[in-house]
Amino acid sequence: MEPRPLNEIPVAAVAALAGALGLAIGSFLNVVAHRLPRGESVVSPPSACPDCGTEIRARHNVPVLGWLVLRGRCYDCGAPISARYPLLEAGTGVLFVLTALRFGDELRLLPAYLAFAAIGVVLAVIDLDTRRLPNAIVLPSYVVLGALLAIGWDGESLLRAGLGAAILFGFFFAVAMAAPGGMGFGDVKLAGIVGGMTAYLSWGSLLVGAFLGFLLGAVAGVLLMAASRAGRKSAVPFGPFMILGAWASILGASHLGEYYLDLIGL
Repeated sequence: MEPRPLNEIPVAAVAALAGALGLAIGSFLNVVAHRLPRGESVVSPPSACPDCGTEIRARHNVPVLGWLVLRGRCYDCGAPISARYPLLEAGTGVLFVLTALRFGDELRLLPAYLAFAAIGVVLAVIDLDTRRLPNAIVLPSYVVLGALLAIGWDGESLLRAGLGAAILFGFFFAVAMAAPGGMGFGDVKLAGIVGGMTAYLSWGSLLVGAFLGFLLGAVAGVLLMAASRAGRKSAVPFGPFMILGAWASILGASHLGEYYLDLIGL
């Protein structure tokens, strides 16, 4: 029997495979988010309990299920294990499923946007933890995502992605220079990635992704100040809101931007 062409594989099957892959990658992203900011290897040593130092058994390392079986506690010493670990794994799995459903009919784009999903998740977590967006992740992402997008051989979309990356990078750079300390250069570098990945789909996607990033960041800042959790000069990580805005646009909100551009005749 001849293998079924990629464009004939049921979207539900692709989504299920993507979800399983997302759970596994989410487990690895937990390691990256914890170790990379500390300058530690993400490959070795194997994961271990931070309290007793006992290496985590393979059967307890199954994403989400391992934490549930252990009831959130170390098998050896009973120390609590943060719920953040299964939440990040499950969240990555859900985002992978949504990405597969979005690009199930455009499988040539799926690898690029799954990679962007993983990159976005780990950068958001690290930024929330450390107020940093490490160059070790951001800069190689330009090359990796660009190469994956090029698989589609869509010259017009690639050109638009390049222009979108330059435009959003330039805009964020101007904001950072105009208001020193108000925005980090990690955000500027991330803006190029967000601009490229949204603009590849359409100018409307770029517009909505950028706008939602600023809107969500502003709303979060106001809410934190209202709750006395932050002041006007407090550093609120902006990267997670940029990523959230980009994914809201990619997964469907881009139609608002396209409608607006049509309305003004662009």
